[in-house]
Amino acid sequence: MIMKNERRDFLKTAAIISLGTATHISKAGNLLAVEGVTSAFELPPLGYAFDALEPYIDAQTMQIHHDKHHLAYVTKLNEAIEKEPSLKGKTLEELIKNINGTPESVRGAIRNHGGGHWNHSMFWQLLKKDTKPQEKTLAAINANFDSMENFKKEFEKSAMGVFGSGWAWVVVNNGKLSIINTPNQDNPLMDIATKQGKPILAIDVWEHAYYLKYQNKRAEYVSNFWNVLNWDKVETLVKG
Repeated sequence: MIMKNERRDFLKTAAIISLGTATHISKAGNLLAVEGVTSAFELPPLGYAFDALEPYIDAQTMQIHHDKHHLAYVTKLNEAIEKEPSLKGKTLEELIKNINGTPESVRGAIRNHGGGHWNHSMFWQLLKKDTKPQEKTLAAINANFDSMENFKKEFEKSAMGVFGSGWAWVVVNNGKLSIINTPNQDNPLMDIATKQGKPILAIDVWEHAYYLKYQNKRAEYVSNFWNVLNWDKVETLVKG
């Protein structure tokens, strides 16, 4: 009888372990929930070396930005979800697209930290040196802004127009491109956004994104952004 019980307990334990192993991490960094396993978001890997964007964005900034700031958003997002069980198992996009429907007790935390997690997860993918605009992207920019030169001018103006901390975005809405900005960690997917759309390009203009290298020279950081913009990723998003 003892051996049967031990075997039964062993099989039960093995099943639980197997179930836990079956969980997987989505592209958004979400550890999907399964029965009996706690859901949590995780910091996605940067995907390249901290110094990969030198000399335009320095290694120290990238390390602090990813390992400290982004990690803090993930940690605080998980803490907020633990306080509100109804949010467990939701994807990151489900959370940020329904800020108005989020329980008031954690609404601010989901907005700020969920937004921070989503924004940075996208931003890291948009950074890479030595890429060039491709066919679909060029066609869309020329159709909506007349020229690449005019597009860059308008985007830089938007980025410089963010008062304090925030982001400048290029979004697609009804097949058209537009440039918008958002405060803090808001983004164009949120139901609270003044203007909405599918983001295809973004720049982080929080001071922690550039201050170690550029100090108060945001304009220089914004101008140098074109040297590290991953146009290959932008093309993928335009096509998608």
